[in-house]
Amino acid sequence: MSSATPSTTPAAPSGEASRPLRLTVVVGSVREGRFGPVVTRWFAGQAEQHGGFEVDVVDLADVELPLALPPVPPAMEPDLPRPAGMAGLTRRIAAADAVVVVTPDYNRSFPASLKAAIDWHYAEWRAKPVGFVGYSGASGGLLAIEQLRQVFGELHAHTVRDYVSFPRYYLLFDADGRLTDPEEHATAAKTMLDQLDWWGRVLRDARRERPYAGR
Repeated sequence: MSSATPSTTPAAPSGEASRPLRLTVVVGSVREGRFGPVVTRWFAGQAEQHGGFEVDVVDLADVELPLALPPVPPAMEPDLPRPAGMAGLTRRIAAADAVVVVTPDYNRSFPASLKAAIDWHYAEWRAKPVGFVGYSGASGGLLAIEQLRQVFGELHAHTVRDYVSFPRYYLLFDADGRLTDPEEHATAAKTMLDQLDWWGRVLRDARRERPYAGR
C-alpha cells in the first residue's frame, strides 16, 4: 500500500504576509559629539540589504523628550496625550513591526534620552520584537543592552537573542565612517536581522488576528 508524501514546499506568500516588515531603528544617544549616527548609518545599510525590511531611522536628537513624566504613566493610560513634538516618534513606533535600538553605554547604563523615549510609550512596544546594536569602550554597549532587555520585557516586547556590538568602536571605523573590517559585524547583523524577520512576521500576524491584551 502506498501513501502520498506531503509537500515540503511552503505556500507562496501573498498580500500582507509578503509585505516587508517596518523596521524602526532608534538612535538612542543625543550627546554632543555622539558616534551613534555613524553606527546607525552602517546598520541601516545592512537592514536595507537584507531585503525583509522597510527601514525607518528615528534620531532622538530630533524629538521633544521631556524627562518629567505625567502623573499617570502611559502603562496605566495608553491614550495619554503626549507633547506635540513627540507625535512623530509615537506614530513611527506604533507603525513599526520590529525595532532596533542603537545605544552606547554611559556609566554602565544606557542614555537618559532613550529611557525617556521608552517611558513615554507603552502600547506601542507591546508584542513586537526588539534588537540591539551597542557601541562603547571595552564592553561594546553590552552593559546597556542587558539592562534594556529587562526594560523591554516589562513592556511586553520580545528581545531577540543576538545583537551587534562594537567594542572600542573608535578603532573599528575609518575617518569616513566605514568599517575597516566589516565581515564579522555584517554576519552578526544578518543573524540578528534574520531573527527580527522571523519574530516580526509571526507577531505581526498574531497582533492582526488576535490583538495583544497583556497589561
